[in-house]
Amino acid sequence: MTEPVIALTQALIAEKSISPDDKQCQQILIDRLTKLGFTIEKMNFGRTKNFWAYHGQPSTTTLMFAGHTDVVPAGDESHWIYPPFSPTIDDQNRLYGRGAADMKSGVAAMICAAEDFIQQYPNHDGRVAFLITSDEEADASDGTIKVVDALIEQQQRVDYCIVGEPSSDQVLGDQIKNGRRGSLTANLVVHGIQGHVAYPNLADNPIHRFAPVLNELTHTVWDHGNQYFPQTTMQIANINGGTGAENVIPGDLKVQFNFRYSSELTDEMIKSRVTQILDKHQLNYTLNWRLSGKPFLTPKGTLTDAVVESIKELTNVDTHLSTTGGTSDGRFIAKMNCQVIEFGVLSQTIHKVNEHVNCQDVINLKAIYQRVLEKLLLNSD
Repeated sequence: MTEPVIALTQALIAEKSISPDDKQCQQILIDRLTKLGFTIEKMNFGRTKNFWAYHGQPSTTTLMFAGHTDVVPAGDESHWIYPPFSPTIDDQNRLYGRGAADMKSGVAAMICAAEDFIQQYPNHDGRVAFLITSDEEADASDGTIKVVDALIEQQQRVDYCIVGEPSSDQVLGDQIKNGRRGSLTANLVVHGIQGHVAYPNLADNPIHRFAPVLNELTHTVWDHGNQYFPQTTMQIANINGGTGAENVIPGDLKVQFNFRYSSELTDEMIKSRVTQILDKHQLNYTLNWRLSGKPFLTPKGTLTDAVVESIKELTNVDTHLSTTGGTSDGRFIAKMNCQVIEFGVLSQTIHKVNEHVNCQDVINLKAIYQRVLEKLLLNSD
């Protein structure tokens, strides 16, 4: 007999929920939570489906699970061992399918953990809650960010949040994310004067103008990080100039670069330093910024201790706290002034062809989530 958490993961993978199209994933979850007596509030915006659900009294200690049902496209499906939306378990007990690791197994583990917890403790202390979105892999503009704003307006209490993103590295539970760096993107256009390459005195080459700026940007030490965050990094993402003709000096150069920054800096500090560098080199430019998320951190405390202890008790794995990697919806949830961490299965195959997850890891993840519920909610205030 298939474990319930594996069966639910398979049912979710079978829904071709390419962001932000949820298909029927959230309805599957809502149906199960409704049977448990959860209060459900759908919060859909545009094409994005979201829901907020809770079981227990709103004024009590609340542990919220957060996750997304959307996935990235599968790519060339002919490169997959098994069809990406036909969940398949191989002879090594690995479940294949788009979203298997990121993060339909995490969502399934949350739901099944809540089911078993509530069935065992129907009159439990505290409150179990869910925030589920279908807009994490795309723009993330109509998903968690808007639900969080609505929950803040409702004055909903959230003390702890576990985002079920695939955080583990080599084995389940060896790493959880207790924070993330900020992400700030610069879209720069360096303006020059177009002309013939044989007459550079009549033109102004923006590529030549930018060259010393590029050197300074890439060699600047922005900070040294701190006990929680590695040092801030800057990377050129895209650079484009020229008309395609070999005898034309371009009029403009477009450059896009991104900062992943620690809590030692603010986005305004970075913007100021970049502007100083550009002005020092007397560039004629246009610069626009996009802030994807500010850094957030949950220091070692009640939530991290409960998760680390549960992992150790059930798997005998020692856990490392980390703030590396990209952004997640945790950056929005942190606005609720709650403790928030990310903990899920291995991240090794996410977004790849032949994405898969070890079935035993999913079963263990569900058990760990359930143990955390017991630690944080039973006998809570």
